[in-house]
Amino acid sequence: MGTTEVESVIVIKDLVKGFGDKIILDGFNLTVKKGSNVVVLGKSGSGKSVLIKCIIGLLQPDSGSINVFKENIPGMNEDELDKARSKIGFLFQSNALYDSMTIRENLEFPLLRHWVDIKKEEVNRLVKEALENVDLLHTLDMMPSELSGGMLKRVALARTMILRPEVILYDEPTTGLDPVTAREIEKLILKLQKKNHTSSIIISHDMNCVKNTADLVVLLLEGKCYIEGTYEELEQSSDQNIKQFFE
Repeated sequence: MGTTEVESVIVIKDLVKGFGDKIILDGFNLTVKKGSNVVVLGKSGSGKSVLIKCIIGLLQPDSGSINVFKENIPGMNEDELDKARSKIGFLFQSNALYDSMTIRENLEFPLLRHWVDIKKEEVNRLVKEALENVDLLHTLDMMPSELSGGMLKRVALARTMILRPEVILYDEPTTGLDPVTAREIEKLILKLQKKNHTSSIIISHDMNCVKNTADLVVLLLEGKCYIEGTYEELEQSSDQNIKQFFE
């Protein structure tokens, strides 16, 4: 019996993006298969955040294609982008919660924006379910200022998941967290991957996070995909460009 080919949900080909004379992405290629976590590893300033912003259409690449669910993101108008973004969750490094809103209101916001006709009872149910998924139902009517950094990250993750996105982009999900809280976030990433069959790109230089969450590791070096493989494969490499991340 032949093996079933796993569908590709993101295919990036020959992506180029520069600012002035500085080329950040220089022919970058990446394929993300359905249900897999791909970690993009690279030094600060290597273009990891630029890559994420190109994928969600916040930045327009100079050339190349970014196909998400077989649709090319750079070719979309604002309405098409809005529709595409409802299938793509984005966990910001800063969490990006609204300080003046309760946790409940923060989670309601994307539902009311994207699903205009949704009933109040359904909003309540989805908000409670999202907070239960991250073990934070008791924070429902609290303000962001009342929560710890780790709790804020979990709320941000709940808000990212509330629209049931098929793809999630994580920007440094464990940066600034203590080791125990960072491990909790990693477990949540894996739990939500398994429960919702999500596909993810994780930007990280926290090697524990890389080891614990990655199905595939991609090294972004000099604007290109320098190498890809499992954590174990890259860890055993004698190439100094790869070894420096594991030392």
